[in-house]
Amino acid sequence: MTTRAVRQSDTAYATRPSAAPVMGTGRRILRAVALAATLPYLALKAVWLGGSRIGIPDGSVLLEPGLFFTVANSVTLVMDATVILIVLALTRPWGLRVPSWLLVVPVFVATGLLTPILTGFPAQMLVKALGAGADEAAGAAREPFLDPWVFNVVYSGFTLQGLALAGLFVPYARERWGRCWQGVLGKRLPSSTGVAAGASAVTGAAVAAVYLYWAFGGTAWLTAEQVAAYSAETGVVSAVHAMCALIAAAGALLLARGGERPVRGPLSLAWIGSAAALSWGAWMLIAVLGPDPEGGEQPSAMLHLAYAGQMITGILGALVLTRFLVSRRTV
Repeated sequence: MTTRAVRQSDTAYATRPSAAPVMGTGRRILRAVALAATLPYLALKAVWLGGSRIGIPDGSVLLEPGLFFTVANSVTLVMDATVILIVLALTRPWGLRVPSWLLVVPVFVATGLLTPILTGFPAQMLVKALGAGADEAAGAAREPFLDPWVFNVVYSGFTLQGLALAGLFVPYARERWGRCWQGVLGKRLPSSTGVAAGASAVTGAAVAAVYLYWAFGGTAWLTAEQVAAYSAETGVVSAVHAMCALIAAAGALLLARGGERPVRGPLSLAWIGSAAALSWGAWMLIAVLGPDPEGGEQPSAMLHLAYAGQMITGILGALVLTRFLVSRRTV
């Protein structure tokens, strides 16, 4: 098969699209780790959909009747199963013939959902190891949701998934779209893209300011339950979301500005930051719009705005990223 046999949209970036991925020992190990890391989450979702209560304590909102959590469990099971397809596409010869958008979109979403876990979960473990984790009062203030072991098993699996997928996607992207990573940023993008980048910076800075305020113990716009449940661990989560919003804004500004800076850094910032801001903003906004525990307080308008702001920051960053990649396409 020759390069001309590949889709026209892919030849713009391809360096060796007709060749099978080079599968050394390292990539084989990463593939096995990524596939194995999906099993705990898939197993839990499957048994929950089958009616099991394993890992769900009494009083958890997950036990309330209704369609929302059945749909949520079904969707998240499919999402994690999609990781298996992504891993195969990144490591099998047919993966280089998959249309770019059909691979890039799920990888972008996976990057966004897994990045805060890759940074936040180890940081929370460190906080707990140093004795600064949630005290008994904070733990008791939280509504029962899942047994602690479930979080440890699931988030450990997500961490392995994230590391393995990064180790597989980077060489794949280099082989297929290596031109995007080469050289310097080049000329400034059109003014309309600059406006989008500027708007991303404004919303990203605002979102980051709110999250940092909450990370360091601020209580405004939070429910009484959230205030009582605050600890260094929850502060880490807020700090990670602030960091992702700022990274998305920085990446968008650097890509739009252009110049002689090497392209890899700004491209990575825009990809990781906008993916994390968009994916987690959407995820948490859906969560707060779901059913509330009986008698629980409604999330504040500011909480909704914070999540929406994350989404907007990520969307604008993704638009700038897309415009930049299109500008580097050569026919």
